[in-house]
Amino acid sequence: MSLPTSSAVPTTSTSGGKGLRPGAVGLAGSIVIAASSVAPAYSLAAALAGMVAVVGAKTPALFVIGFIPMMLTAFAFRELASETPDCGATFTWATRAFGPWVGWLAGWASGIAAIVAVGNGAQIAAIYLLQALHLNAAANSMAAQIAVGGLAVVVLLALCVRGIDITARSQAVLLAVQIAMLALVSVVALVKVLGHHAGAQAVTPQWNWLVPTGLSAAAIAHGTILCVFAYWGWDACLSVSEETKDPHRNPGKAAVAATLLVLGTYVLVSYAIQAFAGFGTTGIGLNNPQNANDALSILGDPVVGGALAVVLLLAISSSSLASTLTCLAPTARNMLAMAFYRALPQRLARIHRRYRTPWLGTLVIGVSGFGIYLVMMLVSQNSLTDMVASLGLATAFYYAVTAYACVWTYRRTLLRSARDFWLRGALPLVGAVAMTWAFTQSAIAMYAPDYGKTHFGPVGGVFVLGMGLLGLGIPVAVLSAVAGGRDFFRGKTLNARTEVAAA
Repeated sequence: MSLPTSSAVPTTSTSGGKGLRPGAVGLAGSIVIAASSVAPAYSLAAALAGMVAVVGAKTPALFVIGFIPMMLTAFAFRELASETPDCGATFTWATRAFGPWVGWLAGWASGIAAIVAVGNGAQIAAIYLLQALHLNAAANSMAAQIAVGGLAVVVLLALCVRGIDITARSQAVLLAVQIAMLALVSVVALVKVLGHHAGAQAVTPQWNWLVPTGLSAAAIAHGTILCVFAYWGWDACLSVSEETKDPHRNPGKAAVAATLLVLGTYVLVSYAIQAFAGFGTTGIGLNNPQNANDALSILGDPVVGGALAVVLLLAISSSSLASTLTCLAPTARNMLAMAFYRALPQRLARIHRRYRTPWLGTLVIGVSGFGIYLVMMLVSQNSLTDMVASLGLATAFYYAVTAYACVWTYRRTLLRSARDFWLRGALPLVGAVAMTWAFTQSAIAMYAPDYGKTHFGPVGGVFVLGMGLLGLGIPVAVLSAVAGGRDFFRGKTLNARTEVAAA
């Protein structure tokens, strides 16, 4: 990596560009960025058993139910991006709609969730990589996880600094590996089940697994909360909109296309895997407590066997790597926008002259994310687990704010056409209410002391950590205002009338 140098940062107006490279990513690359951020292979491995525990055989149907608020929210992102393609995304749109304080906190929620996920994603990638190499002792070693995970973060930082086009190409390879393996495992599993070669634990697949009937409201609520985690990340492509070809159309298209791709993947894999593994409490059964944190990799040997089982482990590792990469690159661009509009120190808007990437913001996010992970690992691994589990609160919060911002931004033109009424008003509003409901239900569930692995007196640790991370944004915002952000918080550098700067 060459020595980074900086381009000038505007000091008196926002009429100049941010210094990014326009047209660096096409529609396909934008879809790759969005889908990679979701990390389908890892999300399935981590969430599938938990969803089966809640709704049983109706897990494929639950993925469809959980997809609905995501798609409605994606419409809001698409409509806002079509008129205001800005790398600040939620931060920029919420600020223009509701003012600097709401916008800052929405940007904080988006950023802090990604930063906390950096170290955890690197650790997961390290564990599965070491398992694929048959280094099981190292995979269970904290020192080895930290060393390999740290090396992974360094490599990913280098890719991010080199350019968004290289980042997108790297993610395309990682995404192709995981999607191909998930498709192969699903098809082979179904063939074995239908051919009666899957073993005694297998169950005959039923079409009613795809129909959400017979589920209680409580089960749907809990399952939807899990779906927020499973689908989180598809909006990453909106943060690179200024570097995307046809920025008024492609990022929004990519967000919708990525959610559809992930939906299809989740429904196919969950349908096939639960038919093959069954719902038993022993062996590879999905209700076996030993499979609670990973219901996918254990199926490698019985489904595909041999070398392909190793490839499945590598697919899960690559999934986590791709997700970590999209935590770094888009979040650095969120930080760039916040610094550009003076919501953060302006030095964080420094752009590498050669690669035209926000190199300083990228390094800050990578180092701080891995630093948080390292401290939490050394202090309490249970607290780290609960902190990651709490990120659904931040995610639901900024998704809801964005959907509300869409409705408010276009409130005066909703009756101009049926399209505007539905795609800019009614559907985003339903998505916003659904995300608000998911946030509320999550918070209520997390408050219980037996939720998660830690508790603070009578209050669950997941709730304390989740609300604490969100609440921390308030004093940080005050510090930002005092330390040079007065113009932003007075509504001077970004408001509803501001002409948003292009790349």
